[in-house]
Amino acid sequence: MSFPTIQWYPGHIAKAEQQLTNGLDKVDLVIEVRDARIPVSTSHPHLKKWIQGKQHLLVINRRDMVSGEAMHSWDKWFRDQGQTPWWCDAKRGTGVKQIQQAAIRAGDHLNQRRLSRGMRIRPVRALVLGFPNVGKSALINRLVRQKIVASARRAGVTRTLRWVRVGQDLDLLDAPGVLPPRLDNQKSALLLAICDDIGMGAYDVQVVAVEFLKMLALLENKVEVSNQILHTRYGIPFPTEPDECLKWLSLLAQRNTSGQIERMAQRVLDDFRKSHLGLISLELP
Repeated sequence: MSFPTIQWYPGHIAKAEQQLTNGLDKVDLVIEVRDARIPVSTSHPHLKKWIQGKQHLLVINRRDMVSGEAMHSWDKWFRDQGQTPWWCDAKRGTGVKQIQQAAIRAGDHLNQRRLSRGMRIRPVRALVLGFPNVGKSALINRLVRQKIVASARRAGVTRTLRWVRVGQDLDLLDAPGVLPPRLDNQKSALLLAICDDIGMGAYDVQVVAVEFLKMLALLENKVEVSNQILHTRYGIPFPTEPDECLKWLSLLAQRNTSGQIERMAQRVLDDFRKSHLGLISLELP
């Protein structure tokens, strides 16, 4: 199966990565945030290099957007790999308190070592990193219990590093979302585009929407999405054959957006991103 070419601009990425590298020197713990719908594709290929010598906390956000079965399968998969995933819905706050407690515990050994050397204890310093729009700023706002950093469902809102204090035990460093300079796996790039984890300038909305619909046609028996949900929402039966998805999108456009396919494509993607199409995991272990 071929995938559309999705590209972004390394100049902005290089600047964000330099900021992140500078921030790593100041922290004890790295809190990595991923998207529950695509928990593998939102793992940065440079992560192992960045967390070397640091404590690592794996947070998987948007647990509300996938089924309990998918979450359970991924949880087992990560634990089999020797990792403990912390699941949350940063928008509503589910699971955030447990993440805060885990972050503080991760720094306990640091302060024990400081005490043994006659030094004063200090808050754990944690860097929050991840791809754009996976929910880093929303998580920080929930931890602080106020909207202290900009948060929105679009990529590129956070532009600079910023320290935020969480009580007396934890300091967080909010970093801009960082993409790899290039992504050789175009399927992963497509998934990032579908989930709105990269900027719209990197892809063609209509092409990405059609590829998303093809995935639904192929995955229909494996995820909690059905012909009925799509039929009810859009008024036209959803095709079971991937090759019919462009025609289906064109029919929707004629019915809803005066024949403007790109506008209809954007509406379909937005509906998925707001969970109006059901609980859909685009990656499964």
